Amino acid sequence: MRANSNARPHYQRPLLTTPFFERSQYLVETDTYVPWSGYSTPDVFSSVEQEYFAIRNSASVFDLTPMIKYRITGADAERYLNRLITRDVGKLRVNRVAYTVWCNEAGHVIDDGTVFRFGPGEFHLCTAERQLDWLLDSAIGFDVAVSEVTEDIAALALQGPTSCAVLKALGLAGIENLKLFEMAHFVFHGHALMVSRTGFTGDLGYELWIAPEGALVLWDELMRVGQSRGIRAIGYQALEMARIEAGFILPNVDFISAAHTVRLGRETTPFELGLEWLVALEKGHFNGRRALLLEKQRGSRRRLLGIEINGKRAAHGALVYADEEGETQIGEIKSAMWSPTCKRNIALAMVDAPHFSAATQMWVDIYVERELQWDRRMQRAWPVERPFFAPERRKATPAPER
Repeated sequence: MRANSNARPHYQRPLLTTPFFERSQYLVETDTYVPWSGYSTPDVFSSVEQEYFAIRNSASVFDLTPMIKYRITGADAERYLNRLITRDVGKLRVNRVAYTVWCNEAGHVIDDGTVFRFGPGEFHLCTAERQLDWLLDSAIGFDVAVSEVTEDIAALALQGPTSCAVLKALGLAGIENLKLFEMAHFVFHGHALMVSRTGFTGDLGYELWIAPEGALVLWDELMRVGQSRGIRAIGYQALEMARIEAGFILPNVDFISAAHTVRLGRETTPFELGLEWLVALEKGHFNGRRALLLEKQRGSRRRLLGIEINGKRAAHGALVYADEEGETQIGEIKSAMWSPTCKRNIALAMVDAPHFSAATQMWVDIYVERELQWDRRMQRAWPVERPFFAPERRKATPAPER
């Protein structure tokens, strides 16, 4: 009998494994894992390319369990969240989900995440990093309870054109009518299963939330019914490619939390990240509102842009210049890739004011290794709208089954 590694003493297990590990570990042909919030998660199962194309052409399964989850309840839960985050929680209906950010008093982003509304006084907040200290400090004076429930919920992201067909074959009646950012509740093999039409790929997709006791039966049934629909387990690298095409930002890559920066000027605001649509200045006071009002009046010092670059070499870690000679630096590349779907060399770049206008001319320095020597190439670049890839199926209702 194969033993579950979670049964080992904690001092022999520096990183946790998720409830799906008992199944997924035997699919990881590369034996490559990365740490995520104290968990060990697959970086690549077999092939980055095959996993990426499963997202775009069939169905993919990504273990979302390490996503940090907080339960927020109480009579003041809505008031508390409205003070904490930049969006207007009063507009969020029951069984709906919203993407949001929250800031410190200087208007600098602490983190981003999703807020789920289950009732008048019950919410879940999901974040990439642990934020309990900040959430508890912000709760002072409110009739609200905040608790971390990460280990109480196992989660999978099911993404791709055939994801709806997989869930219908799983027996989730009416799942095709679930709208983007809505959630529905089912009973699955005796376990409560919540399904939200959300994801980090910019494609048609869902996220499935279940108690750890139901994790293995959920995994087994997904793989069984999804076999004829091209389902494949994917790792972090494939998901990273999809999220760049979708134009989504990632902490510690595209921005650093204001709680972690040690140098002045490294913090970012929602406006600088191109997230002004998340800032409800009209709702009343919230953390950072005064600073964001001032920024809106005077303008931002920089902006995260989607850009397209000549050539096919991804501009990882490159600098952005205003001139072809590379004398005037105006920004830097945060995320970059050659997009197999868009057939374009794309990137997210933080560009200084006033150079982030649509008419800006830019050049990017890309270093290419050839026979152990590096050649520097200055490639022309220009701003483009995000997302880079936006298929109609992502928002279509009823969802296509392909």
